[in-house]
Amino acid sequence: MDATARMLEHAKPDQLVELVLPYLWVALADGRVPANICVDACMTLRNAYGQLGVRAELLPVDLAIQNKNDGGGTRYGSLTPSWTGTSWNGHCVLVLPDSERFVDATVEQFDEVREIGMGPMVGKVALSIDGNPDGSLMEPGAQVVLQREDLLLTYTVAGPEALASIVEHPEVVAHADGHRRTGVNVASFTLVALRGEGVRGRAMQSPYPRLHALLGAVGDAPYEADEAGDVRFCLPDQNGEERWLRLDEIPLPPSVPAAWPRA
Repeated sequence: MDATARMLEHAKPDQLVELVLPYLWVALADGRVPANICVDACMTLRNAYGQLGVRAELLPVDLAIQNKNDGGGTRYGSLTPSWTGTSWNGHCVLVLPDSERFVDATVEQFDEVREIGMGPMVGKVALSIDGNPDGSLMEPGAQVVLQREDLLLTYTVAGPEALASIVEHPEVVAHADGHRRTGVNVASFTLVALRGEGVRGRAMQSPYPRLHALLGAVGDAPYEADEAGDVRFCLPDQNGEERWLRLDEIPLPPSVPAAWPRA
């Protein structure tokens, strides 16, 4: 059983979409990722989470990986990241403020982590971006420490200037539409996985009204992906005529929360 299947079978309702989505992204990417792997992954997954009603925020970090057995370690990323042409010299992750989860979808780009073979790093953290009066997770120098077997991964927050260096860079701005479109497609495949037998019931218990509404709207409708990778669901319109709609084209009641990030 692959990692995504294990998540679908065993994850609790409040964990389901947060855990499944990055693992599914890895499976769909299958090595076909751009040079700026962590930036592209985070921008894509931020949109994918947002389509399903999960707020996700980008967090540039410095990462130190230490082996507990021999004390050896390596640092990746930077507290003052920079660009060389169209390549970003740094590392970034996502934080899900409402569930206080920390998502490093590309942690296996680092050899010592990839050798373990457990996929993305998704951990619960004690702080959220804006869930504390002092906003301490966004404070430069704040740390999150996670463990994977004998490795200790210490993430140090780089601060607002590093974030601006990503989101305001022409390379990222130029690919914003592509990140959104790919995010919608990843979210679509996630929705298909979450509507499966034995999973839909738990997904409907998750704390995300937008996800509930999309599951109800899509039901068991057929879906297909075209040559460009765009996923569409076959749904009847008001006249009963079939229409092939992307996830972001499916009409939902006005009471349903809008997708993140919101305009």
